[in-house]
Amino acid sequence: MKKKANSLMPYVFLLLFIITCMVFATLGSKKINEFNASEFISHLESGDITELTVVTKVRSQNYEITGKLDGYKDNESFILYLPVSEEFMKKIVTAHDTNTFELTVKKDPETSSWLTILIEYVPLLLLGVGMFWLFTRQLGGNGKSMDFGRSKAVLVDGEKTTTFKSVAGLTEEKEEVQELIDFLKNPKKFQSMGARIPKGVLLVGPPGTGKTLLARAVAGEAKVPFYYISGSDFVELFVGIGAARVRDMFKQAKMNAPCLIFIDEIDAVGRQRGTGLGGGHDEREQTLNQLLTEMDGFSTNEGIIIIAATNRPDVLDPALLRPGRFDRQVTVSLPDKQARKEILAVHAKNKVLDKSVTLDNLAKRTPGFSGADLENLLNEAALLTVRRNKKAITMSEIDEATDRVLMGPAKVTKKYTEKEKKLVAYHEAGHAVLGIKLDGANEVQKITIIPRGHAGGYTMMTPKEDTFTSTENELLEAICGLLGGRVSEELTFKEVTTGAHDDFKKATDIARRMVTEYGMSSLGPIMYDEPNENTFLGRDYAKNKNFSETISQEIDSEIRRIINECYEKTKKILKENSSLLKLIAETLLEEETITKEQIDSLVETGHLPQTESVDKEEVKEEKEIEKKSE
Repeated sequence: MKKKANSLMPYVFLLLFIITCMVFATLGSKKINEFNASEFISHLESGDITELTVVTKVRSQNYEITGKLDGYKDNESFILYLPVSEEFMKKIVTAHDTNTFELTVKKDPETSSWLTILIEYVPLLLLGVGMFWLFTRQLGGNGKSMDFGRSKAVLVDGEKTTTFKSVAGLTEEKEEVQELIDFLKNPKKFQSMGARIPKGVLLVGPPGTGKTLLARAVAGEAKVPFYYISGSDFVELFVGIGAARVRDMFKQAKMNAPCLIFIDEIDAVGRQRGTGLGGGHDEREQTLNQLLTEMDGFSTNEGIIIIAATNRPDVLDPALLRPGRFDRQVTVSLPDKQARKEILAVHAKNKVLDKSVTLDNLAKRTPGFSGADLENLLNEAALLTVRRNKKAITMSEIDEATDRVLMGPAKVTKKYTEKEKKLVAYHEAGHAVLGIKLDGANEVQKITIIPRGHAGGYTMMTPKEDTFTSTENELLEAICGLLGGRVSEELTFKEVTTGAHDDFKKATDIARRMVTEYGMSSLGPIMYDEPNENTFLGRDYAKNKNFSETISQEIDSEIRRIINECYEKTKKILKENSSLLKLIAETLLEEETITKEQIDSLVETGHLPQTESVDKEEVKEEKEIEKKSE
């Protein structure tokens, strides 16, 4: 009921505003002439008066005389004030008897002055109150609308429950921040050795890798107050508000020192100054200047440690990253196989997993997944299990959830023509054969011709092991694997389709990097391209070109040479393994989806495992249930 009243308030104020405008418009349209006593008596004797109203003001002992003269318009009248006098009233009565004009005589009630005040001033007062209410509500409301410079940093309660036990897979990262915890618990131990603890720690890494969780765990381990704020909370429409909020945030932190301040997405306020077309000094720069001063200025902030997180360290201002401000950078990378296993163990605690599901196998099948992706994967699998009315999460749900996370839900209602289905089957089989036959290529985990997202089908391939670098041969074989679908179409049907456009994009990107960044071509070990430059001006608009037109032509020639050589190599491999290509494609046409175990059986024995054919009806029934639920 309260929400409904609040929603009607703007309309009430709008109605009052309209009424007030109408009242003033009406008052402003009247013409009132003020007479003195002699002028009034002159008109009274000459017989010009047509209407006359005499009101006796009891308090002031005056007559208020209003009326109209002959020739006045409808909106025109006269007014005068005279002392109360019986002689004067006799003159008016005598003139009325002679000229017979309309005469009204009355006494003014005691409340008339208050009535006038209500009519003239109350609408203005209500309008002013209404405008003030709307103004303060737009600026924040809840009684705190005028606190422009108050910090929006939230003192988070209950953070002591988040400790390093809740953070899985970040072994080295936890060691890096352990010193902060020791300092917050026992600062005298460091001060006695003359050591200065880092004032700020910058957590850098891709989204979803656990930067915020790590900061919460530091506060929980140290058992100190934990202030949380986002970088965008500093930036406001009004100039100077961001800087005022920074000052207020540090003021609050000093009162609760030792404590932690965590600034999430600091790149929203910490971007490099003087960048962009035309540069300029804006509100964000003022906020950044104040943040730099508070972190390392004339005043000291003992016992206050700032932790910030970003996935864009390349755009931050250099002054933020110098010693004395963010002294230490901790890179929070995507988890490796062991880390993924630990993360999965944390998120699987409240999940009911089937005995066939092993976390070790699941961690091996999910390279490139962040901690957030792994949590989402298990959650999707649990939702699918409930939808299928099962009592435990099996590998079937894990596979489907993986596909959903990577490609989106299956489009079971989309129907292929027989020709399209065969084209997609041979296209995906071409990718799979290259993955099987090339040692440096990725390992084939699953092949499907069920449409998902924008793809008509896809081959899920994962690295055989986690690595930090790639050899030239591995990159070339990766290009061959991407070209396998197009070559398979060409060899089988003597025609090509548009289905390989994404494969070409990835293959060309690898080839270009080999030539311009990795020095893997006849142009030599020279870097011709720096991908992270000119972030603010647009990557293509202001891209530096540090080479001549001749070199540009040679780069294009080298990229074309690499792609063409890989294309010919791919064609040779598929010709030599045409029987395997046909076997996988025909199996796909029948089964629609085949897994790594089935692919291994096809390669070794030429047919699917016997146990797989027993459950065909059950799998078909599950697909029908899922189709109906979607």
